[in-house]
Amino acid sequence: MTPRIAEIWVYLAASPLLGLTVTLLAYQGAFWIYRRSGSNPLANPVLIAVTALVLFLTLTGTSYQTYFAGAQFVHFLLGPATVALAIPLYTQFKRVKAMLLPVVAGLFAGSLTAVLSAVFIGRLFGASLPTQLSLAPKSVTTPIAMGIAERIGGIPSLTAVLVIVTGILGAVGARYVFDAMKLRDPAIRGFAIGVASHGIGTARAFQVNEQSGAFAALAMGLNGALTALLLPTLASGLH
Repeated sequence: MTPRIAEIWVYLAASPLLGLTVTLLAYQGAFWIYRRSGSNPLANPVLIAVTALVLFLTLTGTSYQTYFAGAQFVHFLLGPATVALAIPLYTQFKRVKAMLLPVVAGLFAGSLTAVLSAVFIGRLFGASLPTQLSLAPKSVTTPIAMGIAERIGGIPSLTAVLVIVTGILGAVGARYVFDAMKLRDPAIRGFAIGVASHGIGTARAFQVNEQSGAFAALAMGLNGALTALLLPTLASGLH
């Protein structure tokens, strides 16, 4: 890096706008790749953007704290974006009401399966108790999952990583699982991915179908609330 470029970089690195600008550019570039691929789930824009950001921060030696000073605005928008999911859900209210019993049954089955399978697999591979407890809320949206992990004795930072990985895997692989199981109903597909893969899966569902997105948003919200209520009690049996 030449002295002139180095001086410019020092100035840019000190600006809070760096994190915001890089984040927006990374996602726009990732979304362009996703569209060019014909909306192939393997070209998931979140996965591509996260990979690009990690490479950028590593190559430039930028600390996460410096990056987040600017990117926290995007983080703040997660709240309004989550609330806005109520709009498409409202448009599908009649279908939700008609499917109330299957929705409740699917919610309990999906939530318990996500928690118990994660703990069982962690125990099977000899993971420590804090790691098992960090795995348990992996299918819940990040803010709720981190709060749950802290309350039950897990590691919130590890839970955050596991939540993102779970969401990306669900967004990338759900379509192939649904097709293999011959599940065609967009409501069922959306609800399933919302329970299993929280916000990232919900974003993918909206890209495919508005009805899928609405049911995914419903599942994401209900699963977060149910897991927050049930997991502390379930976790007490692991100690």
